[in-house]
Amino acid sequence: MTALTVIDNVEISPSFRRVTVGGEGLVDLDHMGFDQSVRLFFPRDGQRELRMPTVSNDAWLGQFLLQSKSRRPWVRNYTIRQFRPDDLEIDIDFVRHGDAGPASGWAEHARPGDPVGIFDEGITYLPPSDAQWHLLAGEESAVPAVLSILECVPDDLRVEVFLEVPTASDIPEKVSAPESAQIHWVVRDEPTEVPGTRLLREMRGATLPRGKFYTWVAGEHTLPTGLRRHLVNDRGIPKSDITFGGYWRYGKSSPG
Repeated sequence: MTALTVIDNVEISPSFRRVTVGGEGLVDLDHMGFDQSVRLFFPRDGQRELRMPTVSNDAWLGQFLLQSKSRRPWVRNYTIRQFRPDDLEIDIDFVRHGDAGPASGWAEHARPGDPVGIFDEGITYLPPSDAQWHLLAGEESAVPAVLSILECVPDDLRVEVFLEVPTASDIPEKVSAPESAQIHWVVRDEPTEVPGTRLLREMRGATLPRGKFYTWVAGEHTLPTGLRRHLVNDRGIPKSDITFGGYWRYGKSSPG
């Protein structure tokens, strides 16, 4: 477990905030890039201090659950968007939902000096060496991970990217990616539509490059499970060539 504090908090688009956290504990961070994620610990409303688990192995969860909810902090998984080792800082991007959820509510109001903690979760982006090109997809909750992956892949890799965001203003002006990367942005512009469903419809009809490819897809569970099913059943892609992750479920809050 690594104890840190909030350094900065800025709005980067209508649907995203970037919270910078840092501290001496980042000296020991094994930064792998790609979609590396961390368990982020942050206080509940009214908590004056952050009571993180004291063990740094898989036993942390048992210790965590033994605490009453009134004492234990909130914990959620987030991607490391940027790591600046010289400054001992990392950036974490949050999708903005106002105060609708614990994490988005915390991100709206986090201020410099507020306590946070992280527990490294590693990466899931593990492509086979014989993949000729890569397919990346996600709705807004997976955008930070996809953009981070694009910054880490080889410059000569062909990448097809499909990303859905709530508004056109959420599309970054500049994306660091290989020149061969093709990025397809889908703008939802419909607050009542389940995130990812529009992107899934588009991808089902998309013309994809030939050759063996690796897929990484994440987001609201309908998108990764639906795309995996489509690729396997309709395009004959081996399940072993697909990494998929359901970050959340529409209409359901994660336990805390």
